[in-house]
Amino acid sequence: MNISFYDFKNLPNQTQWDIAITEGRMMNERVSHSLKYVLYELSHFTVEIIYNTAKNKMEGLNVYPNQAVYTNF
Repeated sequence: MNISFYDFKNLPNQTQWDIAITEGRMMNERVSHSLKYVLYELSHFTVEIIYNTAKNKMEGLNVYPNQAVYTNF
């Protein structure tokens, strides 16, 4: 799927999560306490999904317009 950063940002959260998980390429994963951060690469941007492992649900989503986020891992 080739979607622009701005089109992706305008989608509902659940749709963003679904696209990131099914169409994205998992780049990195880290766990801190009960939160798991998973970074996905999609076309020209990256998506970080935050899972609460204690509650077994997604807590949040961050979208980065370029690959500069990799320097934070």
